[in-house]
Amino acid sequence: MGGAMLRRWLEAGMAPADVTVVSPSGRAMPDGVHAVRAIPDPADATYDAIMLGLKPQQLGTLRDGPLRGHAPRWLISILAGVEAATLRSVSDARMVVRAMPNLPVGIGQGVVALHSPDANADDRAALTTLMQPLGLVEWIAEEARFDDVTALAGCGPGFVFRFADALAQAGAALGLPADQAARLALATLHGSATMAAEADVTPAILADRVASPGGSTRQGLNVLDHDDALVALLTATLAASARRNREMAAAAR
Repeated sequence: MGGAMLRRWLEAGMAPADVTVVSPSGRAMPDGVHAVRAIPDPADATYDAIMLGLKPQQLGTLRDGPLRGHAPRWLISILAGVEAATLRSVSDARMVVRAMPNLPVGIGQGVVALHSPDANADDRAALTTLMQPLGLVEWIAEEARFDDVTALAGCGPGFVFRFADALAQAGAALGLPADQAARLALATLHGSATMAAEADVTPAILADRVASPGGSTRQGLNVLDHDDALVALLTATLAASARRNREMAAAAR
């Protein structure tokens, strides 16, 4: 995810020379980006912002203090489930910011949810400007809701991909060639999502508008709407993801 964000920022005009990436594996970086295998000593380098892009389970590697002495304006974390208080314990940053991007940030059409208990209006404006090349930026007032946002927007692309695959499989089950059904499903999702994003009404209203009484769309919607089955399924899906985020937060403490 950090790599996807970086590539998009560079495409949007961020100077590669302003970026240092800590990559213990020595993975190749975009041209001009400075890469190191370990966090530099504070006496050797200073940073305006530090972003944590490791796995939540790896947070323990920072508990011995490799970030101590670095005092950036922001410590930005994209670690799912790791709370601001926990992040403060590993850093001397002036401000901790939780960010939850999703995968489409790499093409500038993602979502970035932000939360900071310390950010003032100037910080919020600057952070919003920083994240805007990645897609929609939303500030979340209550940290307690951040796990729910992660389940919806952070995990959401995975659920949409699964729905796209299911739609294609359903088309193939009716008799369409599998590859053709896949193309039709993806194009249908892409066009419908674009239309919904640009519409001045809700997706629920759009669904009703395209469903003529007694028509084939209405018959299919009747299946999806029966006993709110689709809403119940997605609610259980998001709840499972949010629960896992909270479990990771507890482990990180």
